Amino acid sequence: MAAPVRVLVVDDSQVFRRFLSRALAADPMIEVVGEAMSAEEARDLVGKARPDVITLDLEMPGQGGLMFLRKHAARLRIPTIVISSQTQSGARISIEALEAGAVDVLPKPRGLAPGTPNHVALGDIAERVKAVARARVRGRDIVSPPVRPAARVAAARDWMIALGASTGGVQALGTVLQAMPAGCPPIVIVQHMPEGFTDAFARRLDLSCAIDVREARAGDALRPGLALIAPGGARHMVLARDATGTLCVDLVAGDPVCFSIPSVDVLFASAARAAAPNLSGAVLTGMGSDGAEGLHAMRLAGAQTFAQDQASSVIYGMPARAWERGGALEQVPLDQVAARLLASVGTTSAQAARHGAADPRLTQKGV
Repeated sequence: MAAPVRVLVVDDSQVFRRFLSRALAADPMIEVVGEAMSAEEARDLVGKARPDVITLDLEMPGQGGLMFLRKHAARLRIPTIVISSQTQSGARISIEALEAGAVDVLPKPRGLAPGTPNHVALGDIAERVKAVARARVRGRDIVSPPVRPAARVAAARDWMIALGASTGGVQALGTVLQAMPAGCPPIVIVQHMPEGFTDAFARRLDLSCAIDVREARAGDALRPGLALIAPGGARHMVLARDATGTLCVDLVAGDPVCFSIPSVDVLFASAARAAAPNLSGAVLTGMGSDGAEGLHAMRLAGAQTFAQDQASSVIYGMPARAWERGGALEQVPLDQVAARLLASVGTTSAQAARHGAADPRLTQKGV
């Protein structure tokens, strides 16, 4: 059997530290090797405890969790899960923490009673801890200048791009969107993130991108130079055409798909129906398999489809499943995803069909 995942719990609340430590230790595949009440104490404990994963509160006295990540994440290379409050300031600082090197963010469980965390949520934290234990922790990427529109981008008004990501997606999407020119095709995105965090994420990206980025609202029309991020929460984001034929976003209730709401699969399947073949898409870093079936549906409809490669993925789960399923035409390093998506604009469905017909991943599955 594999060795238990060694976890260091960092939180200034003694009550929450103890509850979280006990909940994690109840899993036989997790060993809590230390608790720290501050970033300074955590820094001193890392060398002694040798954790595989750190759970980190951000809003602590002293140095604080965000400064800890900025100073030590790249050097330590230890997967860190931020457990943050769902306040506006908590969401904003959590996005900064993910940009600084944290691999995942979870909301602090809301109490069943004062001082008592929700044990269902704690169980979810245990699963995430085990999943990220082998994540590739990357330093902050140097973002390339925006890609200049190629000739094909002139077709932006008749084309769209769909993206899906999960763990590691904050940095990955930042790299992709910051390389997009202002005249790029409209972009729709599902990034697995808790309710209340996606708006802060979109606002943060909007400040650093040549394109407009914001959280999607029901009825939003797609247009060149706009990226819409599905709100975290209890609704899926789908695409449909209105009475004028314009592609619009809708937010619909539904059950989780691949354990996720919103789901990449749901978005991609609707894009295949509403926009293909004038459509490009990519599955980026993340755990699980969300996006594999949807990307496959897009490819069968004639879309241009890609998956982030293993070497550049924080967690090579979602891209691996998409590639194995046969949904992706190519695996692409993260720093080339934007350029590859733009180069695919205007590529005909006939070219995609010829490429797909020779793909053994499709023929082996009887597609």
